Amino acid sequence: MNDEKSIKETLVKIKDLYEGNLSQHGVNSKAVGWKDQESQLLRFEKLAEVIPGNTDSYTVADWGCGYAAMYDFLQEKKPGCKKYYGYDISADMLHKARELHPADDLELIQSADVSTSADYTFVSGTFNVKFSESDEAWSAHVKETLQKLAEKTTRGLAFNLLTTYVDWKQENLFYADPMEFFNFCKKNLSRKVTLIHDYPLYEWTMLVKL
Repeated sequence: MNDEKSIKETLVKIKDLYEGNLSQHGVNSKAVGWKDQESQLLRFEKLAEVIPGNTDSYTVADWGCGYAAMYDFLQEKKPGCKKYYGYDISADMLHKARELHPADDLELIQSADVSTSADYTFVSGTFNVKFSESDEAWSAHVKETLQKLAEKTTRGLAFNLLTTYVDWKQENLFYADPMEFFNFCKKNLSRKVTLIHDYPLYEWTMLVKL
């Protein structure tokens, strides 16, 4: 089985996993793999640091948007989001996102590929589950995806990954060396890269200004 076919099959498993979570837990942080809303909001806070404080108008692509919780965060904490493109491979998640935001200016797209340009692109937790993929194959998939996302982004890309600085690992999750990805971003995406690894979660956040 080639890597591309294997990755596509893994993405289907990921879709099924999160749709199962949504069915079991309803619309809350557990549906998208987080233990509580507090940790979910902390992740959004770190990702949103890529947006300068004086930004009064911008567009966003949220890759792996789930039920569009980050849209709500940005509306409250980073006013100025004029257009939000939410991407997800789960039709169920996007249906819930639309139910929650019936009158808002969200464009929700069921796809693993970003087809629209935006000022800022966010990826929160989307890369964490790899099932039986090898670390090498999943790392290559993540890096290829980041390059594609950067090509559609004009101001800044922010993403998070589980850290290798942990006491134990869950076999179906992907843990990434922060320095490996810092070097990758510096060499392939932008000279302006910030690594955030000082908050109380077993992960890190990368801010790439373009």
